[in-house]
Amino acid sequence: MQTTSVQVPTADGAADAYLVKPDGDGPFPGVLMFMDAFGLRPRLAEMAERIAERGYAVLVPNLFYRSARPPLVSAEELTNDEKRGAAFGRLMPMIQQLTPARIVADTDSYLDFLAAQPGVAAGPVLAVGYCMGGRAGLRAMAGRPARIKALAAFHAGGIVTDDPESVHLSVGSITGEVYFGFADHDRSMTAEQIKTLEAALDDAGVTYTCEVYEGAAHGFTMSDTAVYDAAAEQRHWTNLFALLDRALPVS
Repeated sequence: MQTTSVQVPTADGAADAYLVKPDGDGPFPGVLMFMDAFGLRPRLAEMAERIAERGYAVLVPNLFYRSARPPLVSAEELTNDEKRGAAFGRLMPMIQQLTPARIVADTDSYLDFLAAQPGVAAGPVLAVGYCMGGRAGLRAMAGRPARIKALAAFHAGGIVTDDPESVHLSVGSITGEVYFGFADHDRSMTAEQIKTLEAALDDAGVTYTCEVYEGAAHGFTMSDTAVYDAAAEQRHWTNLFALLDRALPVS
């Protein structure tokens, strides 16, 4: 396993990122991982390595590269509810800077960089996103359907809003498969909002699965936070790997 820290050139500078590849010459299909709001940290590197172990080259960029370099939060902010809320307040302006146009432009830079790495297979990739990264991944897939073959989004929030640029309104361009694993009782993605998303996907003829992980809180995959749920995390790996096997099998 090769895990390295890299700089990805973009139109607005350079995004720091993790690049994880299996040992050997490849070619390895590509996976683009969209981080949660807490940013690049050991937990995300661990998750990327687990995907890479199955034969994939994984790129995990710092989506907030315009604003800050990691670490974005302290260990205490991840595990203390009150301090985690304060951290979100600090991170929210960075999230708001991720306009639809910036997400799509950055995605082109990330995918160009990944495709240029030795041993990485040509062709479309699979995207996986967590929390706000699930929303960003959906935006990226809608903007670049020929470059992203499938998406797995876990405890994603803010997908359905009243904003005229809400990402659920853009799914008509998607040609690949999408899987959503939502958190139960998530204020950022309610049952009614999930129904609205499903209706939009149905109208667009998108192949998709939406599941709610009963009893799991928003952020359930992240073992370095207070909301971690081991059973829900394992379920997420099962569904992610099944999508990888369907959409982007390793030869």
